[in-house]
Amino acid sequence: MSFPREIRTALGSEDRATSSLKVASDRGMNSLLTRRQPRVLVVDDQPSIAGLMSQLLTLRGYDVVTASNVEQAEAELRRHPPDLILSDVKMPGRSGYDLCRLVKSDPATRLIPFVLITGLSDSADKLQGIEAGADDFLNKPVLAEELTARVKSLLRVKEFTDELETVDSVLCTLGLIVEGRDPYTEGHCERLAAQAAELGRHLGLDADSILALRRGGYLHDLGKIAVPDVILKKGSDLTPEEWMIMKQHPVTGENICKPLKSLRLVLPIIRHHHEHSDGSGYPDGLRAGEIPLLPRVLQVVDVYDALCTERPYKPAKSHDQAAQTMREEARQGLWDPALVDEFFNMLAEQRNVA
Repeated sequence: MSFPREIRTALGSEDRATSSLKVASDRGMNSLLTRRQPRVLVVDDQPSIAGLMSQLLTLRGYDVVTASNVEQAEAELRRHPPDLILSDVKMPGRSGYDLCRLVKSDPATRLIPFVLITGLSDSADKLQGIEAGADDFLNKPVLAEELTARVKSLLRVKEFTDELETVDSVLCTLGLIVEGRDPYTEGHCERLAAQAAELGRHLGLDADSILALRRGGYLHDLGKIAVPDVILKKGSDLTPEEWMIMKQHPVTGENICKPLKSLRLVLPIIRHHHEHSDGSGYPDGLRAGEIPLLPRVLQVVDVYDALCTERPYKPAKSHDQAAQTMREEARQGLWDPALVDEFFNMLAEQRNVA
């Protein structure tokens, strides 16, 4: 197995790279190494129909669970998310359309293929299903051959999606490996991911942006995998040549993650989290109006964590000292003043609740 030069450089050798990424694989790729039975959730208020579909799919090697209404389906989603959902449209209470909208509106479940099963033939009914986010339709009475063919096809798509999510997981693990090269930054990625997501929620950002902020917490410094230890651990007083190498890590990180479409919202965070509102940042020297929102959100949290963490070249600041420093630096043109204020408003609210 061969790894890019920057990864081998950071980890020391091909053998160490293999060993380190085996840890990542153990954490993020178990689903690929040990294939499990695909899990199918059948939702129908008629036990005879649900039972027949369950029996048919079980004979084909699938792990099938049934629910008779939307409430039971929601409980099953929380307990053990399936790989595919087959749902009747007309049921007592909430409909299959309602369940489909619920599944597709939640970032945690929206990639689960959803098939609506209906006896309705009106095009308006199908349009309603499309608007709800359905991936496919089956008409009643359902033919066994058509059911198994659709299930097999959609589960193959879900498998590909899971593999892409596993790549995300491996990259996040690589971010933790980079963090692990410096004992003084232990826990930084987890803290940053959690607080950036919290600030995103406080600001009322959408679910995709909040997920990008969480991923950005792990991936923002991934490019440091190409920075030699002698520079990375030096901490301060870098030479101009060393600074040139350090300033390339946002570009390197962006290039590593760029092939993954699932990380498109994370790429600006990786590239621009060291930009300053006055144009003095790197790598592009952007100014306030040019820096996207998500990098500005993450950098506020990043700066606070850095100020409150002890490093070999500086003591940790208290919360009040960090607040004073960040507000002064915002006035000087380094950070977004409004976001700094919102961040400390959020922390104050959290303290009051606690």
